[in-house]
Amino acid sequence: MTNANSNADFLDDTPPGAVRMSVQDATALGERALKTIGFSHQDTHIILGQLIDNALCGYPFTSLPRILAIAQDPKTKQPRKPVSVTHETPASALLDGGNNVGYVAVYKAAEIAIEKAKSNRFSVVGAYDSYYSGRNAYFVEKIVNAGFVTIHLACGQPHVVPPGGARPAMGTNPICIGFPTAKDPVIVDMGTAALQWGEVMLHAHIDSPLPEGVGVDGDGMPTRDAKKALLGGVLPFGGHKGFGLSMAIQAMGLLAGAAIPRGNVQDYGFLFITFDPGLLIPADEFAKQASELIHAIKETPKQAGVDEIRIPSERAFRERERRRREGIVFEQKVVDALNAL
Repeated sequence: MTNANSNADFLDDTPPGAVRMSVQDATALGERALKTIGFSHQDTHIILGQLIDNALCGYPFTSLPRILAIAQDPKTKQPRKPVSVTHETPASALLDGGNNVGYVAVYKAAEIAIEKAKSNRFSVVGAYDSYYSGRNAYFVEKIVNAGFVTIHLACGQPHVVPPGGARPAMGTNPICIGFPTAKDPVIVDMGTAALQWGEVMLHAHIDSPLPEGVGVDGDGMPTRDAKKALLGGVLPFGGHKGFGLSMAIQAMGLLAGAAIPRGNVQDYGFLFITFDPGLLIPADEFAKQASELIHAIKETPKQAGVDEIRIPSERAFRERERRRREGIVFEQKVVDALNAL
């Protein structure tokens, strides 16, 4: 066991084959790796802002290991150009992501969404020609902390098979909704696939079977073999209901310019719809009522053996505070691979 956290006092319960690091040490490791594969100082800072927060919130796969996926993606080796606004009104903007990784392009879209909502109390912002945007809750929390309600939709290239289909037709297409309360923001972030594509890749890498009823092979037949599912796809969650939601998100991605780079209507698009809750009822009253709603839900009578009813994002916020004190745990293999870059 290795303890790389020199900034905290705690009992070292780091699992075998893992390393515990401080935020500072993890950031330094990520900086070296990202700069090695060609990212600027500014882009590295933006990317690591999310990757480290993902680790703090208890999402290890979407933290520093994503640098390895970025390094291997063919898009990373293709030319990039600065993110630019291609169409704009006082309350809207469409961004050309310039083949920049989504951690950067979508971050800038979120910043513009905040800026325009501050000026107009409402904004619609889309971004295209990007990839790998990471954890949608990260962007949405940033917008909610600025005082707004926001809906974030993201569509991608096909990995999800429609009911009755033998080939993928949609991305994993997450939807994220965030709103302020009198206390912490609430962020509801969910993919519309039965299993995220990154999880399929991880199962294939470690030769672990998929859950039952999730994957299909290249012929559209059910499979638990993750390597076969990589040649096929995954199903939407919730059958036809998840399919309908996924299809709608894919369509909304067209508003974000998904088809512009390659003329492909099944491509990446990122959309933010942001507004001041005060457009409808007083913002303070909304925050108060939202808190009352959360309290009512948490006070629902519980089943035997259940200690607490948790609200979306509550666990992540608790983890963030704990891991800031105790450090972040990474697989030693991930640390070694990042150093090897």
